[in-house]
Amino acid sequence: MSWKEHVPESLTALYEVHEYRHASAILACEFRDELLEICAALESFRFKKDDVLRGGGNESMIPKRMSRVLRPRGWIEGSLTAKLVVDDREIRQDTHKVDYVKGRVAFDLEWNSKDQTFDRDLFAFRTFFDYDKISVGILVTRSNQLDPWFASLGEGIRKKYGASTTHMGKLLPRLEAGRGGGCPILVFGMTTALLEE
Repeated sequence: MSWKEHVPESLTALYEVHEYRHASAILACEFRDELLEICAALESFRFKKDDVLRGGGNESMIPKRMSRVLRPRGWIEGSLTAKLVVDDREIRQDTHKVDYVKGRVAFDLEWNSKDQTFDRDLFAFRTFFDYDKISVGILVTRSNQLDPWFASLGEGIRKKYGASTTHMGKLLPRLEAGRGGGCPILVFGMTTALLEE
């Protein structure tokens, strides 16, 4: 089996898709409702040239657009605090917040952050999974297919969306190196097919 059996073909025209540790099969068999909600959100999601040209401040329009779709469906921000007692000494471990959690599924969107954000996201997924709070993670970022389009918008935009930011080329090597631990992860890369003039 592969993700192609569980992810609608309509999404493959819009996103670059990768999976680790049979994430799509787990979603399809155990968390079908959550998978359908995510697929519907991803299918309806679009971005505009103006979203890229306009400064976003703390959060650009792109994550805000995703939140408008998922928050009303019960996808909430999640974090985890774990405590470990070693020889009567308590060790506390907090995780980075995950953008969206519903049931046992975590979902994060990284549009244009520093690429080290992936380490934080993968550590959060891994920790949530290790402490039995989630069964699977979904991560959405930019496909490198967008790079020529960014370059066509001028040097300033090309630099803003440059090599040291979050994109598929920075995520996949981290996943292949096992930074997600045992957590099954499904990855979607946004392409120019999502661009709405």
